[in-house]
Amino acid sequence: MSGEIPRTARNETPLERADRNFAELLQELRVTQTGVQILFAFLLTLAFTPRFTSLDSYQRGTYVVTLLLSVVAAALLTAPAALHRTLFQQGAKIRIVAVSSRLAKIGLAVLALALTSSVSLVVDVVHGRPEGLAAGAFTLLVCAGLWGLLPRLVRHRLGARPPERPVPARPGRRFRRR
Repeated sequence: MSGEIPRTARNETPLERADRNFAELLQELRVTQTGVQILFAFLLTLAFTPRFTSLDSYQRGTYVVTLLLSVVAAALLTAPAALHRTLFQQGAKIRIVAVSSRLAKIGLAVLALALTSSVSLVVDVVHGRPEGLAAGAFTLLVCAGLWGLLPRLVRHRLGARPPERPVPARPGRRFRRR
């Protein structure tokens, strides 16, 4: 190998690709963070309403679980910014992007559970337990379908595999192909 830095199909170096991927990830997280913040704010105020005292133990348990899930989702979806800030200018951008992407995926899964339990709680209070459970199950199916199944179907239809990209190899070799 001539010592040249490999470039991707977009004619990017690995660091340029990492910069672009991190910028795209942060833009995606801005969208989800707003929803998480609104849900969390709603849940925080709910405990201080007059009707809250009339909730049964199942509803209170669902409320606490929902509140905790929304906190965990918020933490996971903001963790990439904290990770980046902590490791800024440490030569870890490629690793930051990889870890941040995993955090975002886990955060979306936890957010789906928080949305599911919040819908279940509200419908339970308004219409009853069976309807609440059905609404929660429906919410989970919608999130799983749109956030999990749809992207896989689109990728399958495109016949696309994750793009081949250069990654650091073992010491002694500069790069290998995955």
